[in-house]
Amino acid sequence: MIAAWLQRFHHILLPPTCLLCGAAGTDGRDLCAGCAADLPRNLAACPVCALPLAAGQTGPCDACRTRPPDYDRTFAPFRYQHPMDFLIRRLKFNGRLSHARLLGELFADALAERGGPWPDCILPVPLHPRRLRERGFNQALELARPAADRFHIPLLAEGLRRVRYTTPQTRLNARARQTNPLGAFALGQPLPGRRVALLDDVMTTSSTVAECARVLRAGDVADIEIWIIGRAGDADSRSPQFYPAIGNRRIIPL
Repeated sequence: MIAAWLQRFHHILLPPTCLLCGAAGTDGRDLCAGCAADLPRNLAACPVCALPLAAGQTGPCDACRTRPPDYDRTFAPFRYQHPMDFLIRRLKFNGRLSHARLLGELFADALAERGGPWPDCILPVPLHPRRLRERGFNQALELARPAADRFHIPLLAEGLRRVRYTTPQTRLNARARQTNPLGAFALGQPLPGRRVALLDDVMTTSSTVAECARVLRAGDVADIEIWIIGRAGDADSRSPQFYPAIGNRRIIPL
């Protein structure tokens, strides 16, 4: 009762404003209805790795059929296209935690639409302590909070540990990204027989989540589902250098 009253009071003092176009937010969130409708959905995707598939293509992608990964499936409701990449980059590299709240709530909405069964726990992909000091927060942990709270799933912030400092994936080409995370992770606690959701912000080559999944499988985790906010792939269109219009609304650097 008190929390609901405080939330209403907060919205009166600071009404929600769309993080993309500056219009009034809807449903108490910092996103307007028009921009929400324009978000790039990942509707046709590989059920294993969530790679966007070509129109009419079904089933696992060629890579997952040829060499199945250590994880069982991936849920990635959005494509890493504009404006999702704008929101995620602002979170990671500009410290905009308001973006984490919005993205996490959108992901939780997509989970609710899909339905359970739910995992026994959520593991955010960890940052190395050095990177955590530099950034000040782990974006995967912040993105996981709304789903953990809404569906009452334990959030194990230290279920995995990053034990080796690696070059940021964004600075590497695709070939280097494949080997960069090798040996970088270790179990933070025993999880034998557990059903785990491993959550990260973006999946591009899948090398990071694949290495995490390898460590989890070696620790006798029974089921591994990857939860991703934005899935990159061959069909992606990257953000332009400037802030383009979406429909007749212009993206603004809030």
